[in-house]
Order: sequence, then C-alpha cells, then structure tokens
Amino acid sequence: MSNRRQVRERTMQALYAFELGGGDAKHIISSVLVPEIDDDTTRVFAEQLFLRSLDRRDEADELIVQHTENWEVSRIALIDRLLLRMAIVEILTFEDIPPKVSINEAIEVAKKFSTAKSGKFINGILDAVVLTLARDGRLKKSGRGLVGLDSIEDRA
Repeated sequence: MSNRRQVRERTMQALYAFELGGGDAKHIISSVLVPEIDDDTTRVFAEQLFLRSLDRRDEADELIVQHTENWEVSRIALIDRLLLRMAIVEILTFEDIPPKVSINEAIEVAKKFSTAKSGKFINGILDAVVLTLARDGRLKKSGRGLVGLDSIEDRA
C-alpha cells in the first residue's frame, strides 16, 4: 500500500478500531494501520495522521460543533465523525497538503465507507471549517498547489 487514499482509509479504520475498542494506540498502529504499508514515507504519514487525529480530537470536535446547528457531535454517524476529525487535523497540521485535497479525500473515503449522503454532509462541514480557520488565521499552508488559499481567505 503506497497510495495516500488507501492510507487515509486505513487510518479511518484504525481510528474506528480505537474508538470502539479503546486500548493502546501503539497496538492499533502495529496491528491495523501499518502492516500493509510498504514504504517509510507512507508509514510516517499514516502514523502521524492517526496519532494527531487522536491527540487533537477535542479541537476537531469543537470546530465540528461550530458548524453543525442543533447537532451534538455524538449524534453524527461514527464514520462521518472520524472522517471529519481526520480531515480537520490534516488541514490543521499537514502544511504541505492543500485543504481541497483533504476535503476531497474525506469525501471519497465517505463514499466508500459511509452513507449516500455522507459526502455532501462532510463537504459542507469541511468547507465551513476551512473558511473559519482562514478567517481566524489558523490555516497555515506552504508549498506547491496552495496558491488558491488567498481566495479562501478573501471569502472568510
């Protein structure tokens, strides 16, 4: 496995296993997340995305709550909630990944693993989160493919 989408799918599955079974993050990394990852760069990305998603869960949930009127985070389908958290953490902490990529990847994984309406729901929440982060000056991106952020900040 070397494709980042596959890594995101596996990371979502690892987060799901952690959420349902609790336990030790190191065990889930070794048993669920990395067994089929064949290169070091991809393995590092997977581990960072998984661990950061766990570490920054509360921060991601706060952003989700800001953009879901009359919904408690606990009422959002578990897979959708995990994908939202994972994408928000990716947007916040991986400076070299454009927000559009993080959003599109979350939508594509949702299409495969969640309900027919999940993609639109996730897209709406993540679009709003990106606008909020840009407005608040919390969107820190650098590198190729990130030129379009000026227009995001203008909309915020």
